[in-house]
Amino acid sequence: MNTFLILLPLVLTMLYSLVSVPVLVWMERRIAALIQDRLGPNRCHIKGIRLGGIIQSVADMMKLVFKEEISPSHIKNKFYYLVAPSIAFMSAFLTFMVIPYADNITINEKIYHMQALPTDLGVLWFLAFAGLGVYGIIIGGWASHNKYAILGSMRATAQVIGYEVAMGLSLVSMLITYGTISLNEMVTYQSQSFSMIPAWGIVLQPIATIIFIVTAFAETNRAPFDAAEGESEIVAGYHTEYGAMKFGLFFVAEYIAMAASGALIVTIFLGGYQLPYLSTTDLINHFELVLWLIIAFTVVSSLIFLKWMRKHNIFAMKGLNETKVYTTIIIVFTIFAIIVMSYYALGFGHAGAVGVMILQFAIFTVKLFFLHFVFIWVRWTLPRFRYDQTQKLGWNILLPLSLINIFITAIVVVGVNYGN
Repeated sequence: MNTFLILLPLVLTMLYSLVSVPVLVWMERRIAALIQDRLGPNRCHIKGIRLGGIIQSVADMMKLVFKEEISPSHIKNKFYYLVAPSIAFMSAFLTFMVIPYADNITINEKIYHMQALPTDLGVLWFLAFAGLGVYGIIIGGWASHNKYAILGSMRATAQVIGYEVAMGLSLVSMLITYGTISLNEMVTYQSQSFSMIPAWGIVLQPIATIIFIVTAFAETNRAPFDAAEGESEIVAGYHTEYGAMKFGLFFVAEYIAMAASGALIVTIFLGGYQLPYLSTTDLINHFELVLWLIIAFTVVSSLIFLKWMRKHNIFAMKGLNETKVYTTIIIVFTIFAIIVMSYYALGFGHAGAVGVMILQFAIFTVKLFFLHFVFIWVRWTLPRFRYDQTQKLGWNILLPLSLINIFITAIVVVGVNYGN
């Protein structure tokens, strides 16, 4: 049990970053199809099983893995050309290491941290590796010895410098508000409420929230800040000369960086793994009631999903009805989950801290995937900003706004402390 709880944060880091990439690609296609009123991936299957289109994402990843590796002959610096995608990938992956997925759990008087890297310097760790990721883009563009790649890397450099300053300053106002740089302590702070208003970061610091979310889009090169790739202008930008898994690492790094930024937004501004008005202690003390509410939600949501699936999933192969397979799996899983939860809700078992930990994992996951939806929604709604518009927004608007916000925050915090 001890080993399992120690390794659990590492496993969750892998799930939220690497393993979630095919799901994020599937979400990208599905949401894009929804916004553009067209069908998404719906044909790729294994013996009639499509998993709603996820098989298409898996097929694309397999294609990248087994595709022939080719290096252009005109490239002089092979080492830098090969190492650049790895820098982008590892920097994005390591930013996830400090995210708290649940509150610290105490079993047999031993405390287990639900962070892959349990450090109080979480914000600084994120900023360090988020800034380091751009070096992969710069080196890749320079080593490619291609004018489009160099243009893309120069755009990325200017963009990350302008927006990382505003991002850091927006976080300074949050550090002043929370009085700590520990991500877990920030989440604990947000479990409070002031006059029935939850003490979430988005409520306490709406301006800092907006600034950070905008800069997160720019840091991850997501549209409308994807000028570094600019397919309609510079072919593909910094990764023009990359193919197979070298391109795959750049591709995966973008989605992992998006997921890491979303995880930090959830942690600092949206209450992290906490529910509004409920601390970890409250959940533990009223866990039986919480379980009954979860059971009711599970039953209702399963019935709604089954009805929706039977109406929309009309695909079928000879000898296999995909809808019936999914229906059987969902019913069996729902009944099993209800039996297990009822066992603890009726007082026959002692879930306690472990049950609350699992619930907090679920809360964090729901919030994180909501942020993924927002990232994708914005990409398929707004057109790409021009390079000069990107620089003007970063230097002329977000930077002064973040400085003003720090000044106002400091005055308010000093005034409140002086009044107390």
